Amino acid sequence: MSSGTFTTEDGTEIFFKDWGPRDAQAIVFHHGWPLSADDWDAQMLFFLHQGFRVIAHDRRGHGRSSQTETGNEMNTYAADVAAMARHLRLRGAIHVGHSTGGGEVARYVARHGAEAAVRKAVLIGAVPPIMVRTPANPGGLPLEVFDGFRAALAANRAQFFREVPEGPFYGFNRPGAKVSQGVVDNWWRQGMMGGTVAHYECIKAFSETDFTEDLKAIDVPVLLMHGEDDQIVPIDDSARIGITLLKHGTLKTYPGLPHGMATTHADKINADLLAFFRG
Repeated sequence: MSSGTFTTEDGTEIFFKDWGPRDAQAIVFHHGWPLSADDWDAQMLFFLHQGFRVIAHDRRGHGRSSQTETGNEMNTYAADVAAMARHLRLRGAIHVGHSTGGGEVARYVARHGAEAAVRKAVLIGAVPPIMVRTPANPGGLPLEVFDGFRAALAANRAQFFREVPEGPFYGFNRPGAKVSQGVVDNWWRQGMMGGTVAHYECIKAFSETDFTEDLKAIDVPVLLMHGEDDQIVPIDDSARIGITLLKHGTLKTYPGLPHGMATTHADKINADLLAFFRG
């Protein structure tokens, strides 16, 4: 097992974990906002024990990577992944992204996937094709929603980063929900490791980036996994539209499951991921 860093062309230091046999099928995990590679612990350990090579990085401005004030947008995020793939000499990897990380995967595979011979992709509760309401996306969320995120982050990031996991992210605000304080604390811990500037600017990146052409351009099998009770990225505005844009897409939905279902229902998600990886 190993972890380390590499430096991008603009001097940003990117932290990554790289566990498992170097000749095994590689899976690269892309985390959501405002988290880190640690958000994939339940998947990294499971797939390591299944014989895979598992890799996860902290996006620039997040976790243990440099707290950047530049490059906090999807083109650069994808370029950073391409640089990591070259650094680790990845060929034929499978890329899995959650939420904002799903947008990163879509942009990376569309623009850089051929270079590294990407084999498959998975988007879990992912932001593509676009979150914000526009004339072309009338069902999206109003810009004011994301302005509210920015205002809350600027006013008291530490408090905001309590309210998100305690409430909608894991569905802990639903009647009868079994709340895990450890999961809430871990979300807060990861968020507070990152940089305020990067987190603030990433809100625009995940909400306003249009991935429509990226989805159309992807020419490998893609599995869309989405909780039907996702309160962060509503399924009707994301996966149900995204599946119509993919050449080789499969949509799997989960009744009653929340945005953070890869954590709250890891056994179910891991089993379905394993079937897709081996299929």
